[in-house]
Amino acid sequence: MPSTPKKVAAPAVAQVLSSALAAEVFTPDYWQDACKHLVKKDRVMKRLIPQFGNACLQTRGDAFTTLARSIVGQQISVKSAQSVWTRLTALPSSMTPANVLKLKVDDMRAAGLSARKVEYLVDLALNFDAGSVHVKAWEEMPDEDIIAELIAIRGIGRWTAEMFLIFHLMRPNVLPLDDVGLIKGISDNYFSGDPVSRSDAREVAAAWAPYCSVATWYIWRSLDPLPVAA
Repeated sequence: MPSTPKKVAAPAVAQVLSSALAAEVFTPDYWQDACKHLVKKDRVMKRLIPQFGNACLQTRGDAFTTLARSIVGQQISVKSAQSVWTRLTALPSSMTPANVLKLKVDDMRAAGLSARKVEYLVDLALNFDAGSVHVKAWEEMPDEDIIAELIAIRGIGRWTAEMFLIFHLMRPNVLPLDDVGLIKGISDNYFSGDPVSRSDAREVAAAWAPYCSVATWYIWRSLDPLPVAA
């Protein structure tokens, strides 16, 4: 069974899922249309969106590196995750599935990975190396089909898969109901801080569709104004 990663709100999400090797940055072409839709349909979005100017979701890096970094960052602080990631990426010539599979377990443990995270990282590399995940087909695949492929990998749960859809694939309509930051943000912005159920959150998000990812991003920003990127 895949583990359930620690659920955190931005900016920790951004830093855990970011790729240190990336040079290019991409922004979704639907962002402006999404903002217009949300401002028209939702009173909170009408207030939040103008507060953050032209800032928007950004993604960078490749799929394997992004997922590997998410495994490294599970259950530890952002600072600790960065330290382990820096040491780990110094081991291979480049962070590819084939190169990870050549690493010695002792070296990965010495970089700061737990025995379980070594197993998770190796399983991730095996799945990518064997073509068990259809990276090139993801652009045409529905969100739930991609999630099903990802959660079949040890160490990747639904929350991590949904974060990957939002931050890496930039899918526009993901609603991560297991994310504590989203639930807190909905509580603060829509229910005056009162407890919020998943049903409550779905009811609020009905006005966001088909841009739940964008609305979620602004909810995160309402909790922490730092830009969110991956």
